[in-house]
Amino acid sequence: MEQKRLGDVATYINGYAFKPEDRGSEGLPIIRIQDLTGNAYDVGFYNGNYPERIEIKNGDVLISWSASLGVYIWNRGRALLNQHIFKVVFDKAEVNKQYFVYAVKYNLKEMETKAHGATMKHIIKKDFDNTRIPFPSLEEQAKIANILSKVANIIETRKQELQKLDDLIKARFVETFGHQSHNEKSLPYMTIDDIAEIYLGITHTPTYVDSGVMFISAKNTSGDFLDLSDVKYISREEFEGAPKGSKPQVNDVLFSRVGSNLGHPVILKEELELCTFVSLGFLRSKGTVTSNYLKHWMRDEFFAKQVAEHVKGGGQPNLNTGWLKEFKIIVPDLEKQKEFDDFCDQVDKSKVAILKNYLQGGVLSYDN
Repeated sequence: MEQKRLGDVATYINGYAFKPEDRGSEGLPIIRIQDLTGNAYDVGFYNGNYPERIEIKNGDVLISWSASLGVYIWNRGRALLNQHIFKVVFDKAEVNKQYFVYAVKYNLKEMETKAHGATMKHIIKKDFDNTRIPFPSLEEQAKIANILSKVANIIETRKQELQKLDDLIKARFVETFGHQSHNEKSLPYMTIDDIAEIYLGITHTPTYVDSGVMFISAKNTSGDFLDLSDVKYISREEFEGAPKGSKPQVNDVLFSRVGSNLGHPVILKEELELCTFVSLGFLRSKGTVTSNYLKHWMRDEFFAKQVAEHVKGGGQPNLNTGWLKEFKIIVPDLEKQKEFDDFCDQVDKSKVAILKNYLQGGVLSYDN
């Protein structure tokens, strides 16, 4: 199949470097990477003059090329594009837009290997333009895009089913323990330092080896469970010399400290030998709270707002955890927590059944 360089398919217009003082409450929304990934809490607006090329509208294809690589089709009305995001203008070759989006998504892993920068990973324009995608005829592009769209719809349906189960857990959490923001059940408070040890991983980049002890970071905790499908390894000697604060144990609650999903918690469910980077912190309960209660407390909107108030950095957001020790958390009766844990276990079984149904389902044929 013919291949084409991305630079030969379209023109890529970078967004504008808006300053903090440019952001207001009137005008067109300024779209940043976190607004595309769904992790923004404070959309800003701009009401002044701007280059026409940075205006986006429904149907525009956007590609984030710094911090978090991704490709999106915009569908939220007129807006202005911030820096570190390309707007795609299809002016060089005939291409099916939906096929283009899938083809770029397919190549994101390759792009990540070319990323530069220590604190804020980014792909330079030359490497981006030289990335090649399969480029069949327009007819074949449309057929492939149609098949992948059907698959995407199936995946979206399963995600919605899983989301409903997550909503059920959230509702039971509030029903059992009340709202974290105003504690209407008058439950006792304790600080995080009272109920858990806080560990923050190693601060230096280790020497990677082909096999050894798994070395994980924030990227391995983006979902419901710890994802070990793409890990790096460090030597046994380096692991033995690493600090205690980089070696999580079973039932520790891992949480991201860098990137677009700050504070997102995942429980380490099994005995595994792991070492963590500084982008991934973890909490170890002292026995007053269960790991599951901690996880769902950290997934509550109240905690998310606290996280948003303690974010540092621009292009590569990171979570300052200095405030966490003294932060107060509602601490219910331990038996109530365990009852909630049992309920969550039953819901998790339903999630597993949905995932099995999806993975074992029929495969769409190319002709369909």
